[in-house]
Amino acid sequence: MLFNSSEFLFFLPVVFLLHWLLFKSRESRNIFLIVASYLFYGWWNPIFLLLIFITSVSSFASGLIVERSAKRLIRQTTLWGNVVLNLGILCVYKYFNFFSVSFARMMAGVGWEVDSITLDLILPVGISFYTFQALSYVIDVKRRQITATPDFFAFMAFISFFPQLVAGPIERATNLLPQFLRNRRFDYAKGVEGLRLILWGLFKKMVIADNCAPMVDKIFENYQSVGALNLWIGAFLFTIQIYCDFSGYSDIARGVARLFGVELMHNFRLPYFSKNIKEFWQKWHISLTSWFRDYLYIPLGGNRKGKWKRIRNTVIVFLTSGLWHGANFTFIAWGGYHALLYLPSMLGKKREDKESVGMQAYAKSVFAMGLTFLLVMIGWILFRAKHLKEAFGYIGLMFTAPPVGEVMGKRAVGWCILLLIAEWIGRRYESPVDLFSKGIGVYAPVRWSLYLILFLTVLIFSGNTEQFIYFQF
Repeated sequence: MLFNSSEFLFFLPVVFLLHWLLFKSRESRNIFLIVASYLFYGWWNPIFLLLIFITSVSSFASGLIVERSAKRLIRQTTLWGNVVLNLGILCVYKYFNFFSVSFARMMAGVGWEVDSITLDLILPVGISFYTFQALSYVIDVKRRQITATPDFFAFMAFISFFPQLVAGPIERATNLLPQFLRNRRFDYAKGVEGLRLILWGLFKKMVIADNCAPMVDKIFENYQSVGALNLWIGAFLFTIQIYCDFSGYSDIARGVARLFGVELMHNFRLPYFSKNIKEFWQKWHISLTSWFRDYLYIPLGGNRKGKWKRIRNTVIVFLTSGLWHGANFTFIAWGGYHALLYLPSMLGKKREDKESVGMQAYAKSVFAMGLTFLLVMIGWILFRAKHLKEAFGYIGLMFTAPPVGEVMGKRAVGWCILLLIAEWIGRRYESPVDLFSKGIGVYAPVRWSLYLILFLTVLIFSGNTEQFIYFQF
């Protein structure tokens, strides 16, 4: 079920009203949210409910065993058994065909003919998200960072909570689980904030991302003939598209969660205004970046074992992050590209520059943000391309092809520029919509008129309904 679908427009208010009016106890509300979440997830394909149920039950039981067992061997075996089970399910559905075909091609390269075995499996929506969320719980119990919960329904709600189930943010049990272990009360102010986030998320998704999508598809499908200028436009449009698509989903998820008295973590903090690649990764898909930091980078040694092992660990994290996004060498190359961009921040010696002031400081910031945006934009071409040949061909033609043909996507570019301006103006707030309650917006008629204008903008100028890009991951 899509957030921007007519089904969800009916689903959300019904679930909201029943949750607060019909169910009064914490346990009954958790059970109801589990049922609603399974309905939400099963709307695509009910068979995949079995997978999320297996993940939930295995992780719940593993957490209790890991915490309560007095024998270290049992704790270790249980932890690794749960990791193997859940990563095994993920790998079979997401990576089996990729590795099978890649192995056969590698053997053919050295003269050995090996038949590749492929499975005719549909990738379950959001499997990477809820698998990582479940794994982090058991690991945190093992580390004694959280106490294993005996409340089965609260845990099931933690894993399956529908606003963030299929595209994150990837929540930690330390933040989300306690919210299902206590009584929640409806907070009107939080509800209003949630509705503002939903409205802004829908604007980013339906007006910006969905208007960019058809032009991006057209340019990438015809990249050999559209000319250099349109190639740059296509790269720019996809850069904004993927941000508005994914961060728009996160905004809606956080907004919907607040309607149910639940607070989800902030997943994006204006990443395209970053001044370097390190800062970009501190602001982009924060829940995944922090997950790899805590459960891969630090266990590999983190910063503790010298510069070169720190570099090794960083490269491993970026390559793994690329593979997490999909079973394609383009994603691995994208991860490697960002690893190369990230390395100078570790290799270079720290130096204290004289603090710039006035126009000089402003010019340096603008230049740094522009350069970072350009580097990130080129990386998104690797991410978007169907294969590496297409990616390198596209990038090469950006710098060599003549700027022939009609300029494409002018309307979409206009929306993208408007988005960047709005986010810059509202950068100190949770979303630009918060500005509607400032200044003359303190007067209710003015504030509600602005809400209505933005709502009508979404209705009138939305593009064709597109599935959220990160559903495939």
